[in-house]
Amino acid sequence: MTRQDAQEILTSMTTSESLLRHARTVELVMEAYAEKLGEDTTKWAVTGLLHDADYQAHPDQHPHVIVSLLRERNEEEIAHAISAHYTKWGVNYDTLLDKALIACDEVTGFIVACAQVRPQRLEGLEAKSVIKKLGQKSFAASVDRDEVRAGAELFGVDLKEHISFIIGVLQKHQEELQLSPQLKDE
Repeated sequence: MTRQDAQEILTSMTTSESLLRHARTVELVMEAYAEKLGEDTTKWAVTGLLHDADYQAHPDQHPHVIVSLLRERNEEEIAHAISAHYTKWGVNYDTLLDKALIACDEVTGFIVACAQVRPQRLEGLEAKSVIKKLGQKSFAASVDRDEVRAGAELFGVDLKEHISFIIGVLQKHQEELQLSPQLKDE
């Protein structure tokens, strides 16, 4: 599956700016990890891009709609990773792709939330600050902290290093993601 195909699928089911940005941020992080680990960058990026594609249009059926669509297109590895991107769904983590998606999804959204409440956004954001915010249950309360930790553990990465890696990836794309520092007169 090409990125263009994935983008068309995503935008056919998702119009929310925040969900589209979340899909893009997870896509970028997954692609960067694939490059770092010598994996298929397109496959990993597409998996990140499509992991929540059906969430807005079919919240009660998420992720079954996107998983079924991918299986119809013979994209089983991507479909399986998406079917497993929440530990409480009880799906096996068979591949590094499966583990990477679970490790990158929730924490990437949390890092974006941390950046959005800072005037300097991603500039100067450090892993220790993100970890401190994880301890504040009232901040980004919908983020499942257990999921963040379980994802890093499944992927076999140190949480602080993982967060630093993700921040670095997002900083490279901060203008596109609208996470650049705010101007003084904003």
